[in-house]
Amino acid sequence: CLCLCLQIVVLLLCCKEHSADISCRNGAGEPVDWCFIIYKLPRYKIGEVASGVDYMYLDSSVGSWQTSNFQSRISREHTETALYGKGLQDQYFPQSKISLYALYNDYSLCLTLVCVTEKAWTVVCAHPAGVLLFDHSQGFWLSHSIPLLSSFPERGYLYPSSGKVNSHTALCVTYEYQQFLCIVKQMSYLYPRFYNCSVPATFLAELLLLAQLCEGTIPLLPSERRMEQLFSLRGEKFFSFVKSEQFLDDIYTGWVAPVLDADLLVETWQRLGHELPSNCSLPKHTMNIRRIQLPASALFHSHYDHSKWCVPRAYEDQLNCLGDLNRERAQMWHGAGLLSSFNPVIYKAFREVVDWYIGC
Repeated sequence: CLCLCLQIVVLLLCCKEHSADISCRNGAGEPVDWCFIIYKLPRYKIGEVASGVDYMYLDSSVGSWQTSNFQSRISREHTETALYGKGLQDQYFPQSKISLYALYNDYSLCLTLVCVTEKAWTVVCAHPAGVLLFDHSQGFWLSHSIPLLSSFPERGYLYPSSGKVNSHTALCVTYEYQQFLCIVKQMSYLYPRFYNCSVPATFLAELLLLAQLCEGTIPLLPSERRMEQLFSLRGEKFFSFVKSEQFLDDIYTGWVAPVLDADLLVETWQRLGHELPSNCSLPKHTMNIRRIQLPASALFHSHYDHSKWCVPRAYEDQLNCLGDLNRERAQMWHGAGLLSSFNPVIYKAFREVVDWYIGC
């Protein structure tokens, strides 16, 4: 059956029929400034085998996690053809002469054969997944943790069945056009695997770099890492941390924790035997979360959670970061990043779901 998660990602991409502004949108189709559109729950919760398609929802218009009710009022068939297929194709891609889009995924089906060896994977392939979509006025940057999620308007739209097993998150933020000039510079450090791009000629004067990235050109970077301050359409402040594959360290321990001056609780996909242990040797500690408790009795272990995020342990440090990397030794060789916010609503929503972590 069609995964409900399909609906969730689509809600970020679909707009109202007569709306001219490209924006993140909530479940009702209304524009929102920032939108943690999902915390998709895993199939294997503690003491329960679930559907693998349930999810929680949070955006700038609500103050806490909301349980989705879209499954009851949108048929699977309508979701597949109208929302994910026809909605995206008819409402965005025909605007390709006036809008730009770039979709990327490290595990995209069309790129699997590129990354066939450990060496090729660590040097060539970055770990992020997401979508850039904007015009000369505004647009959104969507990042998510769903491998093999591929969108081709000419081929239809595919949500992988593998997406049901683990938890995933997706974050969407709406920005003015000028902010995307900074975001594209950040992308050059990530060097994501773009699999579907359209960069019209009207954008090339300012965004030639993105066109080159879409073609697979490896950029020359002045440093191993870069931090950029970004502002959403309504002025919400974010910090973007990005590192190239040349920065050979755990991004949480070696960079983000000392810059934020905080002891971090980190949730990443912790495959048994592969994870880095909690780091208690540096002035700012990095501690692995092992169990998550979302509302409605959604309790599960981190090895069933493919999301990547962190929060400070101390409640007075009200910030949150969502990112692209697991705390694994092999992933220190990946290009990836984190987007950090200082919104107390976001911090509270994520800090309260930490059920158990390995402390110092």
